[in-house]
Amino acid sequence: MSRIGRLPVDIPAGVQVDLNGGKVRVKGPKGELAREFSSLIEIKMEGNQLKIARNSDNPEERALHGTTRAVLANMVHGVSAGFQVVLEVEGVGYRAEMEGKNLSLFVGYSHPVKIEPPAGIAFETDAKTRQIKISGFDKELVGQVAANVRSVRPPEPYHGKGLRYLGEKVRRKAGKAGKGAK
Repeated sequence: MSRIGRLPVDIPAGVQVDLNGGKVRVKGPKGELAREFSSLIEIKMEGNQLKIARNSDNPEERALHGTTRAVLANMVHGVSAGFQVVLEVEGVGYRAEMEGKNLSLFVGYSHPVKIEPPAGIAFETDAKTRQIKISGFDKELVGQVAANVRSVRPPEPYHGKGLRYLGEKVRRKAGKAGKGAK
C-alpha cells in the first residue's frame, strides 16, 4: 500500500470540498480549484478528512494512488494558505520592478522584459533583497510561472549572473586558463 496514498487529507475550517464522481471541487478563502481524477481511485469524505483508496494492486492503480492524494492535498493547501516561489536576481545592473500588476525585468537585454501574470498569480518584488515573489493558490501554475520567469535569463556558469530560485546552487566553471603560463 502506498505510504503517501493511505494518509488522509485534513480539510481546514473555511474550505469546502465537493465530490461528484471523479470530479473534485475545492473552494477556500484564496480561490477555487476543480480537477477530474481517474475512476480507478476512490475518493471519499469522512468527517473533515478526505480518504483515498484503490481497488486492487494493478501497477496503474498503484501509480495513481499516491499521486491522487498528493494532488488533493496541494489543492486543499492552496485554497487555504496558498503557495509561493521566490527567485533571486543576481548580476550587476540586473533588477526587477513592478509596473502595476506586471513584472519588468532588466537583465542585460537592450530592452526590459515585461511579464503579465495569469489569473490567480501575483508578483511582488523587493529591491533591497533583489527577490521576486510569485504567489498563487494553484501549485502547478505557480511553479510553471516561476520556471517561465527564470527562463528569461537562467543563471550562467561562469559569473553566476541571472535569475535563480532562492537557495539554488549554481555549478560554476573555471573559465579561461591564466595568461602567464608559457
